[in-house]
Amino acid sequence: MIYNKDIALKTAELLLKIKAVKLNPKELFTWASGIKSPIYCDNRITLSYPEIRTFIRQNFVRAIEESSFEPEAISGVATGGIAQGALVAQELGLPFSYVRSGKKEHGLSNQIEGEVRHGQRIVVVEDLISTGGSSLSAVHALREAGCNIKGMVAIFTYNLSKAEKAFKEADCALITLTDYDHLIQKALEIGYIAQDDIKILQDFKKSLS
Repeated sequence: MIYNKDIALKTAELLLKIKAVKLNPKELFTWASGIKSPIYCDNRITLSYPEIRTFIRQNFVRAIEESSFEPEAISGVATGGIAQGALVAQELGLPFSYVRSGKKEHGLSNQIEGEVRHGQRIVVVEDLISTGGSSLSAVHALREAGCNIKGMVAIFTYNLSKAEKAFKEADCALITLTDYDHLIQKALEIGYIAQDDIKILQDFKKSLS
């Protein structure tokens, strides 16, 4: 679910402006998975821009405060959700933890770094949602630790049907600041892409869904 349509378009504009998201329907990017894509997203770049970093943090906080989540703590998904999660926790005055992609192979073999309590109401912070697999693995890890996951907030989602299904099956509410559709809309408005590019971008999304 998009937090707010105006915020979705503004977030998309900011991501395009600093090249945290790049669109190139003519010369495709290669993802780590090997997929050839007309879009490349690295929202960690937003951390290098104080005004944009603040914009994201403030709207995450507003989205959480206006939801029914009422968290007692915030947890970030490693690595993209750690910094923004910590900033959100700081503004809300709440404890913070983060979840690794897997357990450490040394020390205490922790997957969750930081202190969490059984029954604690937690909102998870993520930077990017694609299929939802890695994001929801963090949710599962926290639930295994006895936490009560109220939902997740993220900067961007590709709006893939498989992700929507995965979040529904996991019974985890998702709120994002922007998404693939609003990104394309804003990119067209500001002349970042041409009308002829729309079909390529839409077909790519369909191929992933």
